[in-house]
Amino acid sequence: MAAVRSISRLLSQRSVSQIVRRGYADEMSFTFAAGNQVFYESASVRQVDVPSFSGAFGILPKHVPTLAVLKPGVITVTENDGSIKKVFVSSGTVTINEDSSVQVIAEEAATLDQLDLAAAKETLSSALSQMNSAQSEKEKAEAAIAVEVAETIVKSIE
Repeated sequence: MAAVRSISRLLSQRSVSQIVRRGYADEMSFTFAAGNQVFYESASVRQVDVPSFSGAFGILPKHVPTLAVLKPGVITVTENDGSIKKVFVSSGTVTINEDSSVQVIAEEAATLDQLDLAAAKETLSSALSQMNSAQSEKEKAEAAIAVEVAETIVKSIE
């Protein structure tokens, strides 16, 4: 509460009221989709953990509104019944809205049980080979992205 008082003179009265109203809630509305599949559509969940370029972070109900870019990694969703679902994403965005709704839009995504370790290792080997033989900056950047994604997949399912 002291933090609210110290910044309150800098905020409009409406903003202060919104900060003070933030509190604990048991669930939040969650939508998670990729180009190949919809994983959650306005579902009620307890918590979502996401990998982002600014650092991995957890999202609970009443999280501060945020927009972040996802990096390759595993999104962990804790459902209301306590079950946990893990989904690998290659990239995308996460939006946390003022009303506690959360949207994750991934370029590509798959549950961990859909991933093949042998294929991921083969893809990593191929991407490393492409990176070593890349001539242009564009080829090097594309190969580096492929390496990062393949390495993350391998680490996620090992």
